[in-house]
Amino acid sequence: MGRAFEYRRAAKEKRWATMSRIFPKLARQITIAAKEGGPDPDMNPKLRLAIQNAKASNMPKDNISRAIERAAGKDAADYTEVNYEGKGPHGVLVFVECATDNTTRTVANVKSYFNKSGGSLVPTGSLEFLFDRKAVFEFEKPEDLDLEELELEMIDHGLEKFEVDDNTVYAYADYKDFGTMSTAFEEKNIEMTKANLQRIPNAPVEFTDEQMVEIEKALDKFEDDDDVQEVFTNIA
Repeated sequence: MGRAFEYRRAAKEKRWATMSRIFPKLARQITIAAKEGGPDPDMNPKLRLAIQNAKASNMPKDNISRAIERAAGKDAADYTEVNYEGKGPHGVLVFVECATDNTTRTVANVKSYFNKSGGSLVPTGSLEFLFDRKAVFEFEKPEDLDLEELELEMIDHGLEKFEVDDNTVYAYADYKDFGTMSTAFEEKNIEMTKANLQRIPNAPVEFTDEQMVEIEKALDKFEDDDDVQEVFTNIA
């Protein structure tokens, strides 16, 4: 996958290692999925994948159950999914995906994170064409799995490519094929470690180690915010 990829992934995993950071985000994803498609994961693919991602991050079963129950409650928050785009330190491009029950609060916070890092918000849609939106699936390769055969079969369901890092397989498809790919993997009894939609830069940029220190510090601010679900950049 490359040293730059490993550096970025390690940095993000380090930031997300704290349960107080990741569990509220995962719970919100579960609640949103349950509210949209119902509380039964067998009938709700989006909820099923949200639960899988939560389990992969060692989120306790009780937390998962409460997040599902919260969707059916009378006082369940009505979350709005909204995106913000901007430039951070050293011109790094930042795409922020949020799920919030108060857009006024969220936009004020996101704007302040950009401003305090020497960057700024840009009009919505300004960065859209600089990122390719992909469905990304991650799973551990079973010993008896013929990856080449699986690749040929999955192409019919939208697979664009496989990438292998040690024993971990990453499958990429267009974001519109997320549901089709999810169903196909389930039918083949391949359990995902993680499955989500990502924005991958089509012109990634290299930054120096010194620049990355400032950039990572700025990204910390975004990812500390419970309203922020995902942060994507054009870092190589």
